[in-house]
Order: sequence, then C-alpha cells, then structure tokens
Amino acid sequence: MIFNSYQFIFFFLPLTIFGFYLLDILGGRRFFVYFLIGVSLFFYGYWNPVYLGLLLFSVIFNYGIGELLSRVVSKAKSKLVLCFGVTVNLGLLSYYKYTDFFIGTVNGLLDSDLTFQYILLPLAISFFTFQQISYLVDVFRGDVKKAGFMHYFLFVTFFPQLIAGPIVHHKEMLPQFEGLRGIRITNLSIGVTVFAIGLFKKVVLADGIAVYSTPVFDFAESGGVLTFFDAWFGSIAYSLQLYFDFSGYSDMAIGMARMFGIRLPLNFNSPYKALSIIDFWRRWHMTLSRFLRDYLYIPLGGGRKGSVRRYINLMVTMILGGLWHGAGGTFLLWGGMHGSYLLINHWWRSVFKKGVQSNIGRSIAWVITMLSVVVAWVPFRAESMEGTMAFFRAMFGGNGLLRSHISEGGIALAEVIGSSSISFGAMFNEGIVSGKGAAWILVLLLFVVWLPNTQQIMRRYKPALQIYKNEIKRMDYLWLEWRPLGLWAIFYSLVFMFAMFNLSSASEFLYFQF
Repeated sequence: MIFNSYQFIFFFLPLTIFGFYLLDILGGRRFFVYFLIGVSLFFYGYWNPVYLGLLLFSVIFNYGIGELLSRVVSKAKSKLVLCFGVTVNLGLLSYYKYTDFFIGTVNGLLDSDLTFQYILLPLAISFFTFQQISYLVDVFRGDVKKAGFMHYFLFVTFFPQLIAGPIVHHKEMLPQFEGLRGIRITNLSIGVTVFAIGLFKKVVLADGIAVYSTPVFDFAESGGVLTFFDAWFGSIAYSLQLYFDFSGYSDMAIGMARMFGIRLPLNFNSPYKALSIIDFWRRWHMTLSRFLRDYLYIPLGGGRKGSVRRYINLMVTMILGGLWHGAGGTFLLWGGMHGSYLLINHWWRSVFKKGVQSNIGRSIAWVITMLSVVVAWVPFRAESMEGTMAFFRAMFGGNGLLRSHISEGGIALAEVIGSSSISFGAMFNEGIVSGKGAAWILVLLLFVVWLPNTQQIMRRYKPALQIYKNEIKRMDYLWLEWRPLGLWAIFYSLVFMFAMFNLSSASEFLYFQF
C-alpha cells in the first residue's frame, strides 16, 4: 500500500481521518497517540508483517538506551552507552543493507566464492535508524526534553514520514504530538491541497517522463550502444523523473501530516534552481543534509581545523551519504562525485568571495550546476559500474553523436522503446530521442526553473516547518498564492481528478529503495 494507490487514497487515509475525527467528537483525545501508532503499524505491516518485529525492537531498544543515557551521571559511562546504542543501530542497518555488498566485494577482491542467503531489505530501515541515532546523540548531549514512551513511539512510526522521510527531529515533532488537537477544517483543506499537488507530480509528471528514462538505462545495462544524444536524453529525463518523484512524495507526506495538525520539516525546496552545489544540498533532501551536517560533518571537525581538514571531512561525509543511499560502487561513486563538487565549490568561494552578481553569471552558474547534477545522477540510477561507464562514454562523445543504435544482440534501441515513439527519424537514426519525450523534458524544465514550488504557493499557511531561515521566498505573482476559496478548491479538485485518471497502476516512489 503506497501513497499513490487506490487502497491508500480511498480506504486507508479517509478511514484514518474519520477515526481521528470520531475520537475527537467522542472526547477521546487522550487516545490520539495510541490511534495514530496503531494505524502507522498497520500501514508498515501491510508491506511485510515480518519486519514489524524489527521496527518494534528498534523503537523499544532506542527508547531504553535514551532513558539509560539520561540517568547515567558519569560522562565516561554515558559515552559507552551511546557507543553501544549507535553500534547496535548501525549493526542492524549494515546487516540488512550491506551484507550482500560486503560478500560480493570480498569475492571480487579474493577471487573467492562465498555465498549467503539473500537478505530482503526492511522498508524504511535507513530512515528510522538515522532518526533514532540523532535522538540518542542529542540525549547524550543533554539537548532532549524527557519524552514519554508512546510519544516517542509515534515520533518514530508516524506513517506520513515513516517510509521515506523526511528524517524528523525530536525537537520538532515531540511537542506537536504532545499537543494533538484533532481534525480542523483549515488543516484538512491545506493538507488535501498539498497532497493533491504531490500526487499530480508523482502520477502525471514523474511517471510520465519515466517511460523515456527507464528504457535508456535498461538498454545501456543490457550492452546496448548509446550515442551522445541518447545518453543525455536519458540522463536528463531521469533527473526530472527523480525530481518530481521525490518532490511529489515530500508534498504528499507534508500534506497528510498537516491533515492531523502536524507540520513536518521541509525536505525539498526547488533544488534545480540552485546556482551552486552548496546551494543544491541546502535544497535537496534537506533533512538528510541536516543529519549528515549535524551528526557527521561537524563531529568530524567541520571547517574548524583548516581548509584541508574541511575538504577531507566533506569528502568523507558525502561518500558515507552515498553509502546511506545504497550498498554498491555506483553509490560510492555518486557520493564521491558530489564530494568533489563541494570541494571545488568551497575552493571557488574562498578565491572569489563576492560570488556571482550579474544575470549572465547567474545563468552560467545554473547551467554548470545542473550539468554537474545530471552527470552525477547516472551512477545513482545505473545498476552497475559497467552500465555507468557505458553511459559516461556515450555522454562524453565516445560513441559518436549519430551512430546506429544497435546492441550486441542486434536489437535496435527504437525497438526497445516501441514503435509508438514519435522519433526524429532519419535525423537521429531511429533512436530513443523522440519528439514527445523531448517536449516532456522542455515542459518539465520550465516547471522546475520558472514555476513556484508548493511551499511558495501555500506560503500564507506554512504547511511545513522551515529548516533554514528565509528559505521560502515570496513569489512575484501573489495572485498565485493559495487561498481557501471556492475557485482554488475547484482548481485543485481538478488537479486531483486528473491525477486519479492517470493512476492506472501504482508505481513505487524511487526513494523507497533506500
């Protein structure tokens, strides 16, 4: 059951809202937390009940470690308790997420033939593990107000953010859970609107461009020879697919939480408008960036010990951030590429302190940033290093611009896409680059560059918590800002209906695999 499924939209979510409302009118507010925990566990268990035990163990274990940390007076003993708690968390995460990668690496290095039963990755383990590690560290630092077990339980399992974030912070969420008030019509209308926008992004925009990105990567992985135009077409299409997929998920999570009067932190803030890689990481997966900064980069020393140490810390942080996304050389490469980008960006800022001022300079900065991000998405998406290298070779002209798209098996790339593609024909030699796909790319690029984001449209009502000050800029066209009026209700009802008409089959969000 996923957010963009009929079961969720027409059964789970309405019944949950109705149950919450019913508790309120019957005077059962003291049961709000229990109710939300119950529906969240049902939601998680619907995927695979086997891993409910793991989630329950993680919650109980970490709450117990937090209680122990709050009572231990000795700093030395507190460090031992913290190290034990973090080790158990990382041990579980490593076992489920990295065992296969480790065995494969050992087999490759030693030419051995070690075997191990394939381990199914528990849903959301990366998210709820990082969330609880941050809680333990803050208890150790003395930054945590004592929380009751049930509020802590809901803090970890709250279903809108459980599966793919945002990675919430206890200071943001626990006070809200302690002050639950029930369903309010304003919160419900705001939440439904944000949810509808997110559903449209996922179902119409992300899934719409996916049909052009997926075949290109599959073709490269199968040994097919891509050309320059094929590779750039596929990588840009995937960059837009991932953008709207993750942005759509983030909106839907924020919208659902707001229906219950809860404001989740902003996790996505127009990252493709960034003029530098530093700015990009302040806008993309913002709660993960915050976690890596606060609990890895700064403890490593941050930028306090000179520029060389700062660059090392940045690279280590980004490589580990890459590994957090997945166990494999492709994710290591992706993290290393972004680490290198950040090193160059910080060095550039240290030399040219004034930064970009002119419109031409800003345009050039945007192009360089976007090209860097698009290139780095290739290993993020590719299934193997071989596929990544094949893609890079094509992107940088190694296979020519307009050669025949014939794989080693003799299958033309146009056949992989299907004869229904509107091809540029002779001009692009019957390739993947199609008129319809190119039009999709142009339209979506205009969306991400020129249109306001969801938080700007809903700015008056602040549906999400802001991580950084002044991160939601006011729009130039104030008439586009949402208001709880009939005209806006009609418009977003049409947006929702259009998304539902395109919901022929529910596709998983891309970040569910992490």
